[in-house]
Amino acid sequence: MTIAPVAPAEPVSATRPPTLSLTLAELTADLPATDPARVGAAVARGRHAGSDEAELRSLAIEAAAGLIAEEPEYSRLAARLLTLAIREEAAGQGADSFSASIAVGHREGLIGDRAAAFVRRHASRLDALVEHAVTTGADDRFEYFGLRTVESRYLLRHPTTRRVIETPQHFLLRVACGLAEDESERALKDVAELYRLTSSLSYLPSSPTLFNSGTRHPQMSSCYLLDSPADELDSIYERYHQIARLSKHAGGIGLSYSRIRARGSLIRGTNGKSNGIVPFLRTLDSSVAAVNQGGRRKGAACVYLETWHADIEEFLELRDNTGEEARRTHNLNIAHWIPDEFMRRVDSDGDWSLFSPADVPELVDLWGDEFDAAYRRAEQAGLAQRTIPARQLYARMMRTLAQTGNGWMTFKDAANRTANQTARPGSIVHSSNLCTEILEVTNDGETAVCNLGSVNLAAHLGDDGAMDWERLDATVRTAVTFLDRVIDLNFYPTTQADASNSRWRPVALGVMGLQDVFFRLRLPFDSPAARELSTRIAERIMLTAYETSADLAERNGRHRGWAETRTADGVLHPDHYPDATATWPERWAALRERVATTGMRNSLLLAIAPTATIASIAGVYECIEPQVSNLFKRETLSGEFLQVNSYLIDELKRLGLWHDATREALREANGSVAELPGLPDELKELYRTAWELPQRALIDMAAARTPYLDQSQSLNLFMAAPTIGKLSSMYAYAWKKGLKTTYYLRSRPATRIAQAARAAAPVGVPVSASVSASVPEQAVACSLENPESCEACQ
Repeated sequence: MTIAPVAPAEPVSATRPPTLSLTLAELTADLPATDPARVGAAVARGRHAGSDEAELRSLAIEAAAGLIAEEPEYSRLAARLLTLAIREEAAGQGADSFSASIAVGHREGLIGDRAAAFVRRHASRLDALVEHAVTTGADDRFEYFGLRTVESRYLLRHPTTRRVIETPQHFLLRVACGLAEDESERALKDVAELYRLTSSLSYLPSSPTLFNSGTRHPQMSSCYLLDSPADELDSIYERYHQIARLSKHAGGIGLSYSRIRARGSLIRGTNGKSNGIVPFLRTLDSSVAAVNQGGRRKGAACVYLETWHADIEEFLELRDNTGEEARRTHNLNIAHWIPDEFMRRVDSDGDWSLFSPADVPELVDLWGDEFDAAYRRAEQAGLAQRTIPARQLYARMMRTLAQTGNGWMTFKDAANRTANQTARPGSIVHSSNLCTEILEVTNDGETAVCNLGSVNLAAHLGDDGAMDWERLDATVRTAVTFLDRVIDLNFYPTTQADASNSRWRPVALGVMGLQDVFFRLRLPFDSPAARELSTRIAERIMLTAYETSADLAERNGRHRGWAETRTADGVLHPDHYPDATATWPERWAALRERVATTGMRNSLLLAIAPTATIASIAGVYECIEPQVSNLFKRETLSGEFLQVNSYLIDELKRLGLWHDATREALREANGSVAELPGLPDELKELYRTAWELPQRALIDMAAARTPYLDQSQSLNLFMAAPTIGKLSSMYAYAWKKGLKTTYYLRSRPATRIAQAARAAAPVGVPVSASVSASVPEQAVACSLENPESCEACQ
């Protein structure tokens, strides 16, 4: 490649593949803030006598990526250079068009017969959908780090040469073709619309769909939820087998473990004593580590335990880095499945009884008033293994959260009270999933499944800067149609997963880029206007998703579990929230009448997943999260690069403040603008980080959108230096606001909690065994009785 600027050659055609040798001058002609000479000089320094064009381009990519923190336009240049590299590599494998890419993949055993036949039938029109121009085509919508993610993780590779056999656009079109309903003209039109959405980065399915759509193993679901195995050996090992199969095919696992008897319980067959849940979870931990997800990412699972289980304290120690290694599980995530009765006793400073499931097997399958009554009967019958202060256990839960980020707080009654699938006795949600956004019924014969996709909200702002509601509607309709399609085309690793998904047909449409929307509209994350917009977005997406599901039911029939849902009784999810006010009441009324006639194709439709990888591809902030820093590190195969919030850079340029001193000040402040000289106060407020926002605002925003999420949301909470008192108050507030689930607690430095525990622990008692030593009881009580004034929530 030419490394010095030269006069541009003739324009690259938008209808044919470009020449692979493009100069830096051509690639930067519309990027005035970049200096191709700087990149060219870096290439000249790194080249040697034997450097070929591919090596020179790689040097240029690395040089441009290294300048992104200084000037975001270099991200576009790096992406364009990487685009050329990918196209050259794919062409070298015979994949110089979309249909040729599919043909190569099919010949090499990567592409499935169904997708290959669809592409052969419509080859010329599918090839014509792909825009080839490097500087104006669809590939130019990628930022460098998004494109690098696609290249390194998603593009299909030749099994022998390990070279890519598809370009990014071929990859997105392959995903769409893999979801074609049939080979008809209507199916072609639908595929073209899905490709338009994904190539514009307006919507992206989740990673398993991106990995596997159109391939010979189209396992496209993201999440699997399994009920607890029965309290006997064959059931436990059968669950291990199911989990291994699910994990092998790229599924994240959520597993309840609340039916397994506690440590010390009698084993009647041998007259011995049980070792409890920990040894079995150790075995599961090893299995999850051994069976990765198709070689593309590690296996992952989260185990849920109800807080009345007598092994709860040992459960809390599973992720500790100290203590007996034989009782640690470093690969499993852990979460609490918490009944309201526990939180009420924490609130009132009451006692809490711990049971072995062998003595109270009914508790696992009860929630609400029925659970409360059964729990109290068990206490009165003297079945408890022991009783402890509820606040003592709660403080121990908070300490685990602070030390590990794990031990997620999820609420059993809130999850079941509004779940569409729990209208009839015997149907119960036993846990959430790996990322705490999915809430579906499970039992021994049904493994709940969910297919995910996320709307890029930042791509749905109109030219006037406001939300383009009609465009959002159109995106949601296409997204729901294809999420539903996954159910029929999916490969199911187990019969239990197939049985559940075909009966309930749940999908989970979520969002990403909410922080981008707030930046563009200049709305501070904790402002009332931001919360109102977030709520209205959630409402509109639910409304359109439900309308689309009714359309699909009219065309293809209701899901088989329809009669067992709350919707069949005329209860829509927002009806559970009397304070929720509809913005579009006429459409809701029309929907209600229509659903009563047609039913719905899907029992569940909405959930907000983390979107870590697909948000990177789309070049936006994750799901519903505030930014963590204005200065952050990106890791690529070429190394680590610093990147600065591009919205902030635009503001600083406008104010004449973007220079070396500002960049150094940002580094010194760990990405905070709170003390940045010359920056107006309103911009300091707008560009606060998650660490600087009141967590109450995140909880309030999550609670406000909850009526319009028939499943849940992956809600991280942030506290730079957590204490037991702050955490106690924060999670009590989340419960009182009606949240169904929370996700990670993110903290910055080593927490003060372990130090406090060591200082307060009785002599001779290990910290891990001293539950009440985490913090003085007075601090816990004070914060719990005044959650409204919690420091973390202000």
